[in-house]
Amino acid sequence: MTTTQPARVPLGSLPPRAHLRLGEITTVLDVVIPVHNEETDLEPCVRRLHEHLTRTFPYGFTITIADNASTDRTPDVAARLDDALDEVTAVRLEQKGRGRALRTVWSLSGAPVLAYMDVDLSTDLNALLPLVAPLISGHSDLAIGSRLTRSSRVVRGPKREFISRTYNLILRGSLAARFSDAQCGFKAIRGDVAERLLPMVEDTGWFFDTELLVLAERAGLRIHEVPVDWVDDPDSTVHLVRTAADDLKGVWRVGRALATGALPLDRLARPFGDDPRDRELPGVPGGLARQLVGFCAVGALSTLLYLALYSLFRIAEGPQLANAAALLVSAIGNTAANRRLTFGVRGPGRAVRHQAQGLVVFAIGLALTSGSLAALDVAAGSPSHGTELAVLVAANLAATVLRFLLFRAWVFPDRERRDGPNDLTRSA
Repeated sequence: MTTTQPARVPLGSLPPRAHLRLGEITTVLDVVIPVHNEETDLEPCVRRLHEHLTRTFPYGFTITIADNASTDRTPDVAARLDDALDEVTAVRLEQKGRGRALRTVWSLSGAPVLAYMDVDLSTDLNALLPLVAPLISGHSDLAIGSRLTRSSRVVRGPKREFISRTYNLILRGSLAARFSDAQCGFKAIRGDVAERLLPMVEDTGWFFDTELLVLAERAGLRIHEVPVDWVDDPDSTVHLVRTAADDLKGVWRVGRALATGALPLDRLARPFGDDPRDRELPGVPGGLARQLVGFCAVGALSTLLYLALYSLFRIAEGPQLANAAALLVSAIGNTAANRRLTFGVRGPGRAVRHQAQGLVVFAIGLALTSGSLAALDVAAGSPSHGTELAVLVAANLAATVLRFLLFRAWVFPDRERRDGPNDLTRSA
């Protein structure tokens, strides 16, 4: 019988998505309920969730009560439920913070699918199985409930509705987030993804899951959204103003980290699945089409910058000096953009070396464009500004092909793109 070799997994990345081998797993799902001073709501919540899962969930499950520094009778209620129900476990943390509670419990859990929901059970529990099913099947890496889709049914006041939609607009505008509802307390994640992603998340409070989603999305992980029916809890103890201020600080911190390439998102990359057509083929460069698209996009913007700078410098200088200055500035920006966006090299490792190599490529482009200007000057005497620009565009197009080949084969070779950011930093 012919066997097929498994897909090669790049160093530090996640394996291909695959359906869980459910027959080999005792506990498939671990649902975490983070609580702080919830002595009244905790027991009815847990018993209702336990009854629902027992009746509808076809696999083994665990409910974990994550008590983060409660000062009322919540620890006693959690301990009583732990004793009364086999599938319920109580964990006590001495520091407050929903994010801290989730990180602690998820990091210790052995379940392949991890979820959480708020203790008020505002979300209809019938959405739980659709939430985790794409993670069990291997289709998605994370799943979130959304109150903001057209098919969701939501009952809540105008103030919370306004705050929620405004917050998601801020995320879309500042962090380019594409998921629709960051704050819904109804989310799930694959255990293998959580193992890699949780150490990158800094927040320990309410911004925790927003940061988790933004980093996952930027790394190219698949986020599944489930429309939910949701009824607002009028007795919620969340402090809206303080939470909003903390969230905005988190948006600023994460945005800055993403802009500087400080996060090693490469290790979250997913290769294609088990379709043989998606595997690496001998003689076919990996990622070539995507790199060409990225290189062309960066090149178009660099060309516009270059032409604008040339026109600006040409006011005070001759064509050769204006061309050299404009090309130098645009080349530095072009190398940095291609390093991050086209070839996926993140972090400070070898950044200076890459810029030095980029300047060699710049020198080749300078020789081509300067030679073209010199040839034009000999042929036409005193050419018009429009003619100069046309010749420069043609010369840059010729240099672009060579620049891409040099970037791919010399400046950012395939070996560096496969290495993780930590490897680059160590070898810098």
